[in-house]
Amino acid sequence: MSDSGQGPPREGSLDAPFRRPIEWRDGDYYDLAKVHDELQRQFDVCHTCRRCFNLCDSFPRLFDAIDESATGEVESIGTKEHDHVEQACTLCDMCFLTKCPYVPPHPFDIDIPHLILRYRAAKRRAGERAFVREELGKTDRNGKLAAPLAPIANWATARKNTPLRKLLEAIAQIDAEVELPKYYSKTATDRLRGPLAPNPDGPAFGQKKVALYATCFVDYNAPDTAVAATKVLAHQGCEVELVYPECCGMPELEAGNVGDVAARAERVAKAFGPYIERGFDVVALTASCGLMMKFEWPLMLPENAAVTALSRATRDVSEYVVELNRATGLAPGLQAVAGGVTIHHACHARAQNMGAKSAEMLRLIPDTAVELVERCSGHGGTFGVMKATYPTAVKVGRPAARQVAAKGSETLCSDCPLACKHLGQLLATEVTDGQAAPRQAHPIEILAQAYGLM
Repeated sequence: MSDSGQGPPREGSLDAPFRRPIEWRDGDYYDLAKVHDELQRQFDVCHTCRRCFNLCDSFPRLFDAIDESATGEVESIGTKEHDHVEQACTLCDMCFLTKCPYVPPHPFDIDIPHLILRYRAAKRRAGERAFVREELGKTDRNGKLAAPLAPIANWATARKNTPLRKLLEAIAQIDAEVELPKYYSKTATDRLRGPLAPNPDGPAFGQKKVALYATCFVDYNAPDTAVAATKVLAHQGCEVELVYPECCGMPELEAGNVGDVAARAERVAKAFGPYIERGFDVVALTASCGLMMKFEWPLMLPENAAVTALSRATRDVSEYVVELNRATGLAPGLQAVAGGVTIHHACHARAQNMGAKSAEMLRLIPDTAVELVERCSGHGGTFGVMKATYPTAVKVGRPAARQVAAKGSETLCSDCPLACKHLGQLLATEVTDGQAAPRQAHPIEILAQAYGLM
């Protein structure tokens, strides 16, 4: 809604929405009394609208609390209900992006995900911390510790290893039923220490240079994704270099540790600065990291020129391939992928407001059926593994899993590897008799397969 002085403000999202800077350096940002007041104000607007009732579990919890309260209004709920709503939020941004008609510039100024982030930051500043969630969020430390012991770590955390998983559940409250990511002895950084020679016959040869941001998950848990991306881009003639200074901080953002995330943003932007100055494009391999680099970091550090430059230079890997196709065309040689592919359009890819680029990219493969599912997987980082929240992750993700099962494709892809893993596990209960659960892969791995590169 516009407040331009050219008449009364208009209802709904008729003007381009925007987000306000995250004022994490302001003491008021952490004032719990002021945060609760703002929660009441924004929740009252949500109560009168309710368009977002089916996005996640946060809003049904809110509306049920209001409806069951003494007055049936927001005034009758309090901090206990605020906590209950906050605990179900995965910071997916879908309410802000796809449903809410009252986001800025509307004067109601609604931004529930960033308000939940502020609430977590304020509670954390007040001493309320989830120890296990914060320790799981230290992905670089955990990956470096696990890599040398990868076979043992994977055996110990395997879902079928019931005794150890029950022990882990009792100690760390990680649900014993969750399929946990595997670790690899050779990380993506290990596998790609030297750049691949660009294909001199590729259409982008001599024109494109790419600094590929490995991301923590790809580096430690899915190195094949980095290898596939490097091979595909080098095949197009791009000069490609894998760069991984450190984790983007999305797990720390989940925990409300905003200052840590801002510090990471400064360091990573500084590391990528020389590449950007030399004309490299920056390509992120997971949706959450791309979202952080493009949108969240500039809101935390709007005055930081390096962060702004990195934001402008960053593309999601599928987005980049689609842009490359438009700019130079792709190298010939793509072959059909048997059995078709279903793309799960992850929330953090949708939040980048770039369209379903993974589906668009895979539709460049000839004679290959590509289906699209746009519904939340329910995973949300540690939300999808902790015993307290895993049942909700299953509840939210099951409709998406049913949609994937109905497509009948032999391959399931997602812009988010954790969403893909979660849906893959849920599919075991959704496929019909005689139907095999689809294999799981990153979209760029499927493109590499279509080229015969993997």
